[in-house]
Amino acid sequence: MFKFKALFMGLVGILLFAKFAFAGPTYERVMKTKVIRAGIMTDSIPGAFYNDKGEWVGFDVDIAEAIAKRLGCKLERVAVNNKTRIAFVQQGRIDMSVANMTHKRERDKSIDFSITYFFDGQKFLAKKGKYTKWEDFVGKKIAVQQGTTSEINVKNLLKKLGDPNYAKNVISFQKESECFQALKMDRVAAWSTDSTILLGYAAKEPGKYELVGDFFSDEPYGIGLPENDSDWRDAINFTLQDMWKDGTYMKIYNKWYGPNTPYYFPLTRSIEMWP
Repeated sequence: MFKFKALFMGLVGILLFAKFAFAGPTYERVMKTKVIRAGIMTDSIPGAFYNDKGEWVGFDVDIAEAIAKRLGCKLERVAVNNKTRIAFVQQGRIDMSVANMTHKRERDKSIDFSITYFFDGQKFLAKKGKYTKWEDFVGKKIAVQQGTTSEINVKNLLKKLGDPNYAKNVISFQKESECFQALKMDRVAAWSTDSTILLGYAAKEPGKYELVGDFFSDEPYGIGLPENDSDWRDAINFTLQDMWKDGTYMKIYNKWYGPNTPYYFPLTRSIEMWP
């Protein structure tokens, strides 16, 4: 019995050692392997998407590539969606999630976040000329992406505006492209999410769609990072600040959101800088 117990404890110790040796501090492992695994979306125009040539491009893609380059690493892109972008960080499958993810206190219970690297807000997208204000959507069907903060925000707004069936009127879809398709087919009156995503999809069919009303939420994007790994979090934060300081950030921003793009979205805030 004693030998069996000793053997069992020995095996447990080996497994635990292997687990922690593999998990290790992210910063140390990345500096050793010179590879950063980044979770990136695939249908979030213009954040991260496949263009007409089949190339994986977008603002988040360029930000992730710039971070990797500054840290002397190769970027390994890992496709994520709204359901996996947090789970993959928790499971150690990616080192950072650069996936248009709003930094919320609730999410901070699961993973850590970088400083805010993008500032957005939520609006409605509808067919042009049909609606002018939030109140016009009371009693109407609204498309949202399932499991997102956008879904919660729309329900809260419709409830506040007096829609007695606000919960049933918010229709959830798995993908952003599915939300847009529902709007195109008049299955919903509007689609609601972060305004830059709406601008991205509206640009696919110029002149047919428009944003309605003011922002009804703040959506500060953070890069999702493993819990309790301050060295890695500092490395990402310092890199973002250095990119802002030397103009790299604005070069990438203007490439995707500047006045000469289909997704024009004026920058209204600056990245938090530390002396």
